[in-house]
Amino acid sequence: MIRLQAGGSPEPLRSARRTKIPILHGLIRIVALATWFGLAGSPAWAAVLQVQPGQSIAAVIAAAKPGDTVQVPSGTYSERLVIDKPLTLQGIGRPTISGGNSGDVIRVRASDVTIEGLIVRDSGIDLTAQNAGIYIQPGSDRATVQDCDLVYNAFGIWLEKSNNSRILRNLITGRRDLQSVERGNGIQVYNTNGAQIIGNNISYTRDGLYVDVSQNALFRGNKMHHLRYGTHFMTTDHTIWENNESYLNQGGLALMEVRSLTVRNNIAWGNVDHGIMLRTIQDSVIENNVVAGNGRGFFIYDAEYNTLQKNLVIGNRIGVHLSAGSANNKVDGNDFIDNQSQIKYVAASDVVWGRTQGNYWSNYSGWDQNGDGIGDIAYEANDVVDRLNWQYPLVKLLLSSPSMQTLRFVARQFPVLRAPSIVDKHPRMRPLNQDWRRWSDKQPPAGD
Repeated sequence: MIRLQAGGSPEPLRSARRTKIPILHGLIRIVALATWFGLAGSPAWAAVLQVQPGQSIAAVIAAAKPGDTVQVPSGTYSERLVIDKPLTLQGIGRPTISGGNSGDVIRVRASDVTIEGLIVRDSGIDLTAQNAGIYIQPGSDRATVQDCDLVYNAFGIWLEKSNNSRILRNLITGRRDLQSVERGNGIQVYNTNGAQIIGNNISYTRDGLYVDVSQNALFRGNKMHHLRYGTHFMTTDHTIWENNESYLNQGGLALMEVRSLTVRNNIAWGNVDHGIMLRTIQDSVIENNVVAGNGRGFFIYDAEYNTLQKNLVIGNRIGVHLSAGSANNKVDGNDFIDNQSQIKYVAASDVVWGRTQGNYWSNYSGWDQNGDGIGDIAYEANDVVDRLNWQYPLVKLLLSSPSMQTLRFVARQFPVLRAPSIVDKHPRMRPLNQDWRRWSDKQPPAGD
């Protein structure tokens, strides 16, 4: 039997089969071998190793290969561990690893390490050596620490020069037997890129989250309480801080020497000093936050070219303390309700807020004759009596006297005695936040 080729010449079909079938079989064998070797090097071939009774965790980690999972059953293990290869250290039944009050409990020295489901406790207390429950050292990228309890450590988690790492849903509480200055921070984030810090609950450390020289991070859904600062940001840019809660701290959220942040949908209440500090900050958006019952709601110092909008500032001793040339900010659509002093501002010239939408001020005494929801006269936050009170604290003893009340009245009638102030030319007659009453029971902590 013969077959005509395209050019018309005959070709034996049997010969073609004998030539092509061995080649096809060879290709199939090559593909199969390549696939087998590829799978052999993938996590699908990783082993699960269990720590057996009487066996140390460190010995199983040493025997593990990259990509393996080391499972630790329930119990208490007195060990200090070093993880120097990509693997998963997984607790089964919440085992406890105790560092014996010395050094780091777990030190990570490799990329792609996951630690989950453990109770990690009893690090050393040498802050100079940065003793931590879990120390993720430089170059250990893509680390994950999740669903762990970190208790009675100096620093809870130290994350340094580790890119794209995740700290998720951990409970971190510090050394309550030490003074605040003697404790480490709950989570220390230093010189990182792309960190995700999500769903952690931090208390009784020095600062809950201390973040320095980092960028492109996400902080979401964390709770920080009974601390010096709930969060302390330094020289950190292009970062999102959202849906977090800072309460019953000395200070809530401190943003210092930062740029291009988004701070939204957070709650700061019951903090002794401030709810949110904006100090030396530029080009950032601070929106939809609730700042309730703090010593100062916002403390704004040397802040320029930021947008503050749709925040609820309620029941603070001072709603906003503004100083140090904080100008060129867009402040619109905020609600200032029942603060003992709405604004504390001492400077040489007015600062205009509410240029487009206007803010709501619960102590506004103007009127809205045409019913458009905007006050017909501008709101001025302070007068000459307020200024004297802030410059000369002893004046506070005379605030209720007839002479001070007379001075306040005269200053309002004669512009020559007028003090520079925050001026809102379009004050709204009603708050934007319709749910503001739920925060009205928050009272500022005792203090000056």
